[in-house]
Amino acid sequence: MLAPLEPINGITSRIIKCAIEVHRIIGPGLLENVYAACLIHELTLEGLRFQREVVCPVVYRGAVLPCLYRIDLLVEDLVVVELKSVEGVLPVHNAQLLTEMKLAKKPAGLLLNFKSPLMKQGITRLLNREALKTE
Repeated sequence: MLAPLEPINGITSRIIKCAIEVHRIIGPGLLENVYAACLIHELTLEGLRFQREVVCPVVYRGAVLPCLYRIDLLVEDLVVVELKSVEGVLPVHNAQLLTEMKLAKKPAGLLLNFKSPLMKQGITRLLNREALKTE
């Protein structure tokens, strides 16, 4: 059985609203770290809880390996947010987000490409069905 999506949909909608506001105010073409700082400010104004640069271990066949990966943003402990400022989103970017969601066992992810002419063109939302399953 899958967990209800309403809370996740509400959170992702609020994150998207924040991203659109950042893009509306400063536009495309800057570096990713500028968008990260602005998005963090918007998320704070929106009252969303988040962590930045979340360090996660890599667990492989039950072993915690001596390497780490970082999640750009984790919002409300549910949504992995991957930030980009690239000419175009490639399949590898979607794969990166999906892998981060699976490794972190989070149900939803947003890939936000701030270099898109319109922010709505730079938004990809993914679900991790495994993390949505309930007993």
